[in-house]
Amino acid sequence: MSTTTLAVLVPLLPFLGAVAGLLLGRSAPGFVRPLAILPTLAAAVLAVTVAVRQGGGQPISTATELTPTGSVPIDLSLYIDGFAALVAVLVAVVATCVQLYSTAYLREDPRYPSYAALVSLFTSAMLLVVYSGDLMVLLVGWEVMGICSYFLVGHYWETEAARSASLKAFLVTKLGDVPFLIGLFALATDAGSFRITKILGTVAAGGLDHPTLIALLLLAGVAGKSAQFPLHTWLPDAMAGPTPVSALIHAATMVAAGVYFIARLLPVFAASAAALVVMAVMAAVTMVGSGLAALAQDDIKRVLAYSTIGQLAYMTGALAVADRSAAVFHLLSHGAFKALLFLGAGVIIHAAGTNSLAAMSRMDGLAKRIPDAFWTMTIALLALAAIPPFAGFFSKEAILVAAEQTATGHSDLAPSAAGWLVLIAGVLTALLTAAYAARLWLMAFRGRGAAAPDHGKEPIAMTGVLWLLAIPTVGFGLAADSLADWFDGRALTPTLATSVLGTGAAVIGAMLTYALWQRATAKAATAPAAGPARSATATVGATTAEQPAAVAATVSAATAAAESAAETPEVAEVTHEHPTVPAVPAADPGRALLGPLHRHAAEGFHLDAVYDRLFVRPVRAAARLVVFLDREVVDTYVRGAGSGTRLLGGLVRRAQTGNVQSYLSALLAGAVVLAIATAVLANVNAGS
Repeated sequence: MSTTTLAVLVPLLPFLGAVAGLLLGRSAPGFVRPLAILPTLAAAVLAVTVAVRQGGGQPISTATELTPTGSVPIDLSLYIDGFAALVAVLVAVVATCVQLYSTAYLREDPRYPSYAALVSLFTSAMLLVVYSGDLMVLLVGWEVMGICSYFLVGHYWETEAARSASLKAFLVTKLGDVPFLIGLFALATDAGSFRITKILGTVAAGGLDHPTLIALLLLAGVAGKSAQFPLHTWLPDAMAGPTPVSALIHAATMVAAGVYFIARLLPVFAASAAALVVMAVMAAVTMVGSGLAALAQDDIKRVLAYSTIGQLAYMTGALAVADRSAAVFHLLSHGAFKALLFLGAGVIIHAAGTNSLAAMSRMDGLAKRIPDAFWTMTIALLALAAIPPFAGFFSKEAILVAAEQTATGHSDLAPSAAGWLVLIAGVLTALLTAAYAARLWLMAFRGRGAAAPDHGKEPIAMTGVLWLLAIPTVGFGLAADSLADWFDGRALTPTLATSVLGTGAAVIGAMLTYALWQRATAKAATAPAAGPARSATATVGATTAEQPAAVAATVSAATAAAESAAETPEVAEVTHEHPTVPAVPAADPGRALLGPLHRHAAEGFHLDAVYDRLFVRPVRAAARLVVFLDREVVDTYVRGAGSGTRLLGGLVRRAQTGNVQSYLSALLAGAVVLAIATAVLANVNAGS
């Protein structure tokens, strides 16, 4: 079978699995799990085969005209270079792991059939984006992912949090998609084609008439899809969905699509120095802001969500200095350890019965209860903090090396200002990343208080996936040299200067967090207990479709932490009975690290409130005005027309008496009137 045929089957198999799962989910539930796993697994095997056959050599390119348009043609085409081949492997492998994990994690979920089908469709859409050689076909996958994320984030639609999060994710990403679509049409108009190969050829020949405008329009769509400032606010709220969905979105699909798109069309962006500087500013602000916000989050999934935003900003920073090899290298390594982090967090939630780090910090021995999650999460957090020799170290160092070369003038592909922005923000973010990674590890696994409940060994479908993902988390960076052909032939090796800067910042962040955690733990141990807190089971019991669990905003931070437990319905499905946890203050080093900034960072620096005042309220006011005008003005004319017709009908109805003599009299009177009028007009005409 030819490589082209295999490549076509890679996105097609999950799509067929999704269709079959939706059709057979209710009538043949026994087929749901095989239809979820086997097509995705087969796609992963085929993606690996395509990557091996492509071998980092010449891109595989083929096309057939999809439909005549009369102007710019739309082709059904494939364009598979080394980057596309590797990213497809990542997508398919992570999706397979998520499907396997979900069979245990959501085993009692009544909506699992539709969930599994949507995950397969999500996977198919991302693979279409990865392999597509035509921007219109790519746009189809791009938008299908948006629809899938809406349904998957809103999986627990009984709760207000899930409904709001799914709607917010959809609307914010669509806000970026509007200029993105305009940018695609402008790009195709300048290039005369939607084909990626022809667009890149036009750019190389200097044929773009509006490179800066096109790049900025496309960048708006990327900011929405990849959750970059200022369109990043949807991603932390999207944690209302099931944890495996979070792993898929964050590691291999939706948010990775934007970064991959820029890498795919990097010459378009590099044609404008202004666009690269804007991209660098966006990346720098997102890196630092997300790192600060992650330090203040109590929900373990929200910590990881802000972490994803920051790591995507690293990739965007690499692209801002025109180095797509470093960006895609970090995309691949991040996909492995971030999937591991989210799926490991799911095991922790399964065991602890809460998303709250504060609640976990008051449980003793949680690490011993879930040793698989403890060790694999430790590995993933070390990779996230970029500690050698884990994968995150090598990929993050590749970005810092690219930024340092641009900043010092050793690269003429991007302005030096972009290099300095990315380098300074990258080193600072390395410190923040290590700090919040250490905080998460200490609060989750080194808690002190009541003994953590022991529910036995977690399902092998969950723990086995963790160890599978731990392999690339440890070894991918070490194996990067053997994949140089897939990365444009570049060796992505760290330099001494950037290694010292990046690793030194990470070590300082981790040590500072540990010292502050010890001090916070000592203070918590001497503080008097505020009384028993509700058990996690009680809190979960309050989390129903009618009344989602929430902590009152007026209680103190310590009481809020004590009463914090799972606020998502998935915990009710995957957890067991949990004992009451004493309401002692949580040992949180994040408060000491951030000081007065903590309150603002916990709220995402109030960007949602700013957007509410600047956009949401004016739009709602405009909508109310439209409703008023429609009801009081437009409807008045409509009602007036109807009333006038009814009035005229009433007058005419009065003449319809049913008396034949009246009708004859009226007819005679009318004839007399007409005769008189005719005579008068005749005399007038004769006299004139």
